[in-house]
Amino acid sequence: MEAMQTVGSIIKNVKNENRKTLTEIESKEILNEIGIATPRFELATTADEAVLFADKLGYPVVLKIVSPEITHKSDANGVMLNLLSANEVKNAFSKIINNAFKYDESARVLGVSVQTMIKKGTEVIIGMKRDENFGPVLLFGLGGIFVELLKDVSLKVLPLDDVDIDKMFAEIKGGKILNGYRNSKPADLEELKQIIKKVAQLSSEYPEIFELELNPVLVQEKDKGAIALDARIILQ
Repeated sequence: MEAMQTVGSIIKNVKNENRKTLTEIESKEILNEIGIATPRFELATTADEAVLFADKLGYPVVLKIVSPEITHKSDANGVMLNLLSANEVKNAFSKIINNAFKYDESARVLGVSVQTMIKKGTEVIIGMKRDENFGPVLLFGLGGIFVELLKDVSLKVLPLDDVDIDKMFAEIKGGKILNGYRNSKPADLEELKQIIKKVAQLSSEYPEIFELELNPVLVQEKDKGAIALDARIILQ
């Protein structure tokens, strides 16, 4: 109950600013509150701050633009990966800020998110969109080319139970990868199931949330967990 109250306060603050789109940091704060793991992150407002946070988090790190107006960070060249030193972080900070204003000179730039870099795992996408007839519709699929080119996803209308989620895993063509294909080990489907349940509960508890996307969620092998690398939440 306490976590949900905190979620409500984040949403309230966004609405008070007449915004519909949460920043990645706000979205990840909500995920953390409901028990979905994300990489450790800090908001840096200067290049020196970014270096301090990178030193604290440990290299390699990722830098991402934080702006309510820039929802697709890659389109704005606002993401830089696998930064290995203080010098790389300092240069990346400046480039990201410059790229943001080139992309949208009127954007309100809050800073740059410094995050731990996590490499290993299978990418999946978990999302929700509120349909005017059916209500919250949940989406699940493998990430990367599977969702972008092949549209290999499964959709289910809430509410969901364990059987429904198992069907989502089985319905996608890439499901064999999650179950262990050739020499690969099975993914942590139980943790994925828990994340889907938490997204479903969040969607039911907060009708203000119109759209939600965790992409990618990096899932490890069985019993090793999963972590949401990026998150986007849009209000009604």
